[in-house]
Amino acid sequence: MPITIHSRATWAPYVPAEKRDHAIFGPIPSSNPQWNPVGGVFIHYRGGGGDENDYPTEEDCRRDVAEVYDNHTSNDEFEGDIGYNFLICKHGNIYEGRGYERGEANAPGYINGLGRNAGFYSICALMRLNHTASEPMLQAYRALIKHLREEAPRRTGLQIYPHSHEYDTQCPGHLHMYAKPGSTIDPAAPWIGAGDVHVYAAQKWVNATYANAPGYIRCPENGKTGWSTVLSLTQALQHELGISPTVQSFGPGTFDAVRLRNKMPSEELGRPNLVRIYNSALFCKGYWASTLYDVWGPASQTSLEQLYRDAGLTYAQTGMWPHIVKALMRMDQFRLVPGGDINIQNVQKRLNSRYVAGIRIPAMGLVPCDGIYSRDVQQGFMMAVQYEIGIALNSINGYFGPGTQSGLRGRGSGTLTGDLRYLFRSACYFNSPTMLPGNPQVPLMYRPEDIGTDTLTSTHLNWVQAFQRFSQIPVTGHNDYTTWAQLLVSSGDTDRPATGCDCITEITAARAAALKSAGYRIVGRYLDEHLPPTDPYYLGKALKPGEPQTIIDAGLRFFPIFQYNGRELFNFTYEKGFDQAWAAYQKSLEHRIPAGTCIYFAVDYDAMDSEIDSNIKPYFEGVKALLSNHGNPYTFGVYGSRNVCSRISHEVGARWSLVSGMSWGFSGNLGYPLPANWSFNQIKEYMFQSNWGLDHNVWRDGSDPGVSALSD
Repeated sequence: MPITIHSRATWAPYVPAEKRDHAIFGPIPSSNPQWNPVGGVFIHYRGGGGDENDYPTEEDCRRDVAEVYDNHTSNDEFEGDIGYNFLICKHGNIYEGRGYERGEANAPGYINGLGRNAGFYSICALMRLNHTASEPMLQAYRALIKHLREEAPRRTGLQIYPHSHEYDTQCPGHLHMYAKPGSTIDPAAPWIGAGDVHVYAAQKWVNATYANAPGYIRCPENGKTGWSTVLSLTQALQHELGISPTVQSFGPGTFDAVRLRNKMPSEELGRPNLVRIYNSALFCKGYWASTLYDVWGPASQTSLEQLYRDAGLTYAQTGMWPHIVKALMRMDQFRLVPGGDINIQNVQKRLNSRYVAGIRIPAMGLVPCDGIYSRDVQQGFMMAVQYEIGIALNSINGYFGPGTQSGLRGRGSGTLTGDLRYLFRSACYFNSPTMLPGNPQVPLMYRPEDIGTDTLTSTHLNWVQAFQRFSQIPVTGHNDYTTWAQLLVSSGDTDRPATGCDCITEITAARAAALKSAGYRIVGRYLDEHLPPTDPYYLGKALKPGEPQTIIDAGLRFFPIFQYNGRELFNFTYEKGFDQAWAAYQKSLEHRIPAGTCIYFAVDYDAMDSEIDSNIKPYFEGVKALLSNHGNPYTFGVYGSRNVCSRISHEVGARWSLVSGMSWGFSGNLGYPLPANWSFNQIKEYMFQSNWGLDHNVWRDGSDPGVSALSD
């Protein structure tokens, strides 16, 4: 990739006049026959205190390069020129030093037979001891290293070393975390952005200190907080508490060990490692702590007390320390994150305050307070509902089981007041927006002012009725069981009537008659199967010749589904979407499926947002492109979680959504409303007849009509 390297002429005007001509002239070619930078690069920094130069402008950067040149040419240490090959500033500009000629800044000695100066380029960052690297600087390092490997007159190798490698120096300061292969400045590795120096310090320390602790697993040393880092800190904590072997889980044993020790960090005198674990965890959580890592200072205490408040607790609440430690050893966030909702955050804090710190539900831990309705919040919320409908404390488990369903049919369906009323209205807010009918549909948000009032407002009633209508459940305006279920789990009331279904079983005339008799009016069937009949996993699920006509002759409609190994991420690429849409197109023609029919392409697993971005969207772009190339004879729909369906519909243009509502534990079904274009909601899987499993689907009125007649 082309890069801009600013020549020596950009900084030469700032050197003393008597040296200016030499500086502008350019680096003198190396006369050393050993100069061949095939090893890689060394990373340097300027060092010294930040008060010397904070580089506010590009002129300051150029003056500093000139100062380096002036210092290096004051004696023979660097053979009469600037020692570095290139210099990079925080603004992302690259300056020529010695360029592609031999530099002298890497210190004497050898690495694997290569001279440190003869076999490696040197790249210096214009940053001081207390500075951290900016993203433009890191991007420039990455681009320059790629240039030196692939385009430079003298190409370099894959190694990246800090100046301090086998040499006694602090250089390159806070660039240490990047000065190695595989880091974010390595063009052969993924770009992960800038790291945090205190997280990096925690990673290096925990790996070095607990390397021999039984069961310990190293975390990456990249300055980026992640599960691997907090789980390594969890193992360090376990080791300090006498748990062996250590495991990457903060389970009941670790919780009890913290509880029985019953010491706050400020009381951990003589246990510097424990203090350092807690300080490290605070930094990893995004809070400031003591930079004397094994000392519990005022900054640490202030942040700990803030964490209590962020979690909806008070520091004075006894018994919460084990819960806080567990929260520290997880990736849960307790401050509003981008995209978070302050009204959801208020509910999260109330869950922690009332049900964890107040009621002390045994199975309940602190829920995140980030403003996002997630799986952990869903489980904590369900526990709160279970308590309020009268389930015994030791029986509360967060699952939507028979006891919970019975309680919602009883106490939950009566007149609501106090905390149970608050929970019902919070659930309404979680499920916002719902959609008002129209073309186009109009989103209706639940008003946050209605969450905390006992008043039966018209806005609350209107929203509940709109939600019931949109969800195709009885429009009662009341907190009946079916409405509770629809608010709490994506499957809703699985016993409610539905006129749609889908299955992998061939629909014969007898089976079609049985479906019609049971009240079904439309059935989903698969266009094809990716496995041959000889494969042991072959299901025989594809439509059989003549089957569509058999379904129609019975007075039923059908809708086509396409799935080739839709449970594996690797299946989802643009190319496979294109190819599989072609197969679906061919099969549709073969079965005489009329033009305009919607074909549902399946994402049959809990795809995360990052996977939707990286794979699922490109797959559907491929589907869209193939159909477009053939004049859009068919529309495409999406089968998946609520989140997958909503995103693919909104961002790629899927016409209809077949929602996998019965997978209520999917993260993509938690905290997401039904997609605006839902046509089928798959709410239950059951044995319709012996050896015949059926998915029970709510078919939305006025949505996808399916196929009622075949083309000629």
